[in-house]
Amino acid sequence: MTMLSNIRMLTHYKAWADDKMFSMLSALPEEEVLRPRLTRFGNMLHTLNHVYVIDDIFRAHLQGQLHEYQDRNTETTPALNDLWNASRQMNQWYRDFTQDLNKDDLERVIHFNFIGGGEGIMSCQEMLLHVVNHATYHRGFVGDMMYQAKVMPQSTDLTVFVRDVLRA
Repeated sequence: MTMLSNIRMLTHYKAWADDKMFSMLSALPEEEVLRPRLTRFGNMLHTLNHVYVIDDIFRAHLQGQLHEYQDRNTETTPALNDLWNASRQMNQWYRDFTQDLNKDDLERVIHFNFIGGGEGIMSCQEMLLHVVNHATYHRGFVGDMMYQAKVMPQSTDLTVFVRDVLRA
């Protein structure tokens, strides 16, 4: 596979894994999804909201636009279904964006400012890999919180995606 085909596959994987995670949360009692836990973003839903915010920030970077965020999360968290729908739209944007890219686009260097301060310089490819990796990292935290709620999360591993989606 070329790097471009890998990036496209990974944005498809992210959309699949995020959707699977939201589906699992929708099957839980709301109080478990929102129960305060000892984790950076406080509960399952606010953790996934953080993923959405970072996706949105990097979408702005990729488009050469400014964003309105002052923090890595919002003060309030949307309802689960609202966030799920916004996440689906965001993931579709990333999938569409990668369809229009070529090899040179992946290497394009983008300058931006980090929310916490300081200048960032990343290639388009690095930004896309960050978005996918970042979501995977935080889905792991949500999976751990599901274990705390005595729920066995379904696997959102790349290997399962390849088996169930790409090779099905």
